Amino acid sequence: MQTETEVEIYLEEIAKSGSILGLESMQGLMEELGNVHRYLKYVHVAGTNGKGSVCAMVASILQQAGIRVGKYTSPAVFDRMEQYQVNGRNITVGEFVQVISEVKEACNCLVAKGRRQPTVFEVETAAAFLYFYQQKCQIVVLETGMGGTGDATNIIESPLVSVLTSISMDHMKFLGNDLQQIARSKAGIIKEGCKVVAVKPEQEAVRRVIEEICCRKHASLTYSSAQKASHLRYCQSGEELRQCFRYHYEQTERTGTSREGCLPENDMEIELSMMGDYQIENAVCAIDIAKTLRDMGISISDEQIRAGLSQARWEGRFSVLRGNPLVVMDGAHNAAAAKKLGETLKRGFTNWQIIYIIGVLADKEHEEMLRIMLPLAQQVFTVTPGNSRAMDGQALAAEARKYHEHVSHCPTVKEAVQKALSVAGGEKSMVLAFGSLSYLRELREALKEIL
Repeated sequence: MQTETEVEIYLEEIAKSGSILGLESMQGLMEELGNVHRYLKYVHVAGTNGKGSVCAMVASILQQAGIRVGKYTSPAVFDRMEQYQVNGRNITVGEFVQVISEVKEACNCLVAKGRRQPTVFEVETAAAFLYFYQQKCQIVVLETGMGGTGDATNIIESPLVSVLTSISMDHMKFLGNDLQQIARSKAGIIKEGCKVVAVKPEQEAVRRVIEEICCRKHASLTYSSAQKASHLRYCQSGEELRQCFRYHYEQTERTGTSREGCLPENDMEIELSMMGDYQIENAVCAIDIAKTLRDMGISISDEQIRAGLSQARWEGRFSVLRGNPLVVMDGAHNAAAAKKLGETLKRGFTNWQIIYIIGVLADKEHEEMLRIMLPLAQQVFTVTPGNSRAMDGQALAAEARKYHEHVSHCPTVKEAVQKALSVAGGEKSMVLAFGSLSYLRELREALKEIL
């Protein structure tokens, strides 16, 4: 393969096989590639919500600490190249074509031996391992695709830290129909004797699963919680609105008293460029990961943690696209994420006129999302995302009318943006697009065309 188009055609063709969990094919593929994944060190991140944000924050902190860091996330929101980053730089098209071509040759060798063709996610993940090995990355921040136990990324053997973000109902067709089964799958990334940082689950049943697996694997567990953050507020940095908070060290971690006019010695003042209340929980998790790495002998200062969080970016999570009216996109795609998004609106946008654009996938908890979110909207426009798993926008509109009387379906995302902007007016107006990540790129492009 010589061009990006050829690579895209190849990936689209193998994507037709869908998702297949299990590591046998991935093990064979990596053997063909010389098991290059074994020469890298990892922070491995699983969970339902917050994975991408935590990965972005941790990668930014590590980069500030002078570490050559690779970051692999999925799915791509705006550009496939964004899935592969080294020190914040996307893989180039030429590099991408080259690395996928090498993986394709390895796949051909497997098929010639009578093995099945690896799935598109297995190919993309193998390409990530190969690329980060070629780039001589010192640490790779690695996000799972689905679940954990049978996820292609779980071929890694000894992560520096295994991370579990918040866990809720997700991919029930593949992972199980209750929270315990889903938690058990996601906690499958916990390896023998490794360090574990987990966002403390609200559900006792999920905590029991995590603690039982950590005990069995002799893995040390640190719970992360937004309760370690206080003095939450919005703050201005130049023309940019940010979230600010104080992170509290445990008393056992630091000793001493503060000088007059200074922060207590067990506090760290944090500024986040990422908006949304839920990012506080993700930032605390990232800090706890950095502290865990520091305890393992990796040099990361508090100042590097602060700088990393201040500079971390993750598009598609309460991302502000323009002001007056405010246009925001958010990848909330399940009930738990919708609940957190709703909390952000209630805290920071009371008495605002809020217009929704919603597009969802059929296999998500869309009815519960609508029940949570629609009472906060003045008007709602539904669309059909460009995804084979998408829920038809007209069917979504019919469902939404159970919870709101002002609901309209738009045949295109561009039309939805035009109508939402025409309704929005005044200083305290917001157009909020959320649901599936798969239509947010189209929404951003539509907004550029209109404006």
